[in-house]
Amino acid sequence: MTTVYALHENPEWFPPFARAFEAEGVDVVEWLLTDGVLDLDSVPPEGIFWSRISASAHTRDHGLSKDYARSVLSWLEAHGRRTVNGRRVLELEMSKVDQLTALKAAGIDTPRTIAAVGRNRILEAAESFEAPFIVKHNQGGKGLGVRKFESHDELAEYVGSDGFEEPADGITLVQEFIQAAEPFITRAEIVGGRFVYAITADTARGGFQLCPADACAIDPHTGRPIMPPGATIAPEPDQQLFALRQNIDHRLVAQFEQFARLNNLEVCGIEFIETADGRVLTYDVNTNTNYNAAVEAVAPASAPRELVRYLKTLG
Repeated sequence: MTTVYALHENPEWFPPFARAFEAEGVDVVEWLLTDGVLDLDSVPPEGIFWSRISASAHTRDHGLSKDYARSVLSWLEAHGRRTVNGRRVLELEMSKVDQLTALKAAGIDTPRTIAAVGRNRILEAAESFEAPFIVKHNQGGKGLGVRKFESHDELAEYVGSDGFEEPADGITLVQEFIQAAEPFITRAEIVGGRFVYAITADTARGGFQLCPADACAIDPHTGRPIMPPGATIAPEPDQQLFALRQNIDHRLVAQFEQFARLNNLEVCGIEFIETADGRVLTYDVNTNTNYNAAVEAVAPASAPRELVRYLKTLG
């Protein structure tokens, strides 16, 4: 088995994967893409290169990771190295516009969305939406910039205020507010183009920030669970926001598997909401997917182990 190089920027997210590599007897080298030197005349090592660079890297003071990863993946692929979630997939991770247009092209229903390029165009983008509606950052992750507005006047006040959150790429999405039939969203985990399992995430307590990694759950300063934007009930210590979902429409799963294969998404989590008015809307594609320990304890298969087993087939 050839060595796997894990390209990432957040060591706090890596321990579950490190344990899976050890359990499967596969050598892994962590390659932190926070800053560095890349000799374009050098030849990359032999191996499998798995990218899990996150769109939210800049929130961890890793603002260079996105472009460093672009450079490294371009270099690797120019030398014919096998990348998993490679250069094209990185662009999908960094842009919700990219995700939503790809989902729509695959015949998957998505929320109505208008992209505003520049802060001064947000009010114009929102004109055709009835309140309530939401805004979010195009380069997202961790619920970045997601806010619900009850009126256009409330939005105008926010956009004109010092508290406005500038998106990393200057693009803000205005999107219909989706009223869920039940207070949860579902995330389907896919590895190697195949469905592994699905989880539910409690939106009453989790709000718009639904990162399943254990490292996301606790405020490092207070030691208390984070009260995310959009939450209506404060989470309590040791309270699980995530659960294994048993019943999921196999036709939707087949759509997601097909979408992943069409877009060369070898590892991803795809999130959707079943709405109060009877729709099923898919709104997010995570290509640096994390897995929740409590769900893993009861899941029919371990997603990190399935990932490492898949990587073994590529070597």
